[in-house]
Amino acid sequence: MKHSPILRRCVACRNLFDRKKLWRVIRDFKVGVVLDTGMGRSAYLCPNENCLKEAWQRKRLQKALRCQVKTTVIEVLQNRLNQSKDSITKAI
Repeated sequence: MKHSPILRRCVACRNLFDRKKLWRVIRDFKVGVVLDTGMGRSAYLCPNENCLKEAWQRKRLQKALRCQVKTTVIEVLQNRLNQSKDSITKAI
C-alpha cells in the first residue's frame, strides 16, 4: 500500500508542500523554541531566502507558535540556507 505524502503549509508563502521538504520550528513547553524534533506546537517554513525573510519581518513564526522567537533561531535557519547554497555551488 502506497502512502501519500503528509502536506504542511509554509507560514510565509502559504503554499502546501510535503513536510519532509520544509523546516519545522517547534514551541516545546520545556525547552522553548527548537528546530526539527520535539513535541509541541509546530510551524513549517520553506527553505528559501524569501520565506525566511518574510517570516521574520512579518512575525509569521511568532504568530503561528504563539510565543516570541529569538533571533538565534532565524540565524540558525539562515546558516542552514547558506550551507545548502554552498553545497549546490560546489556540486556545479
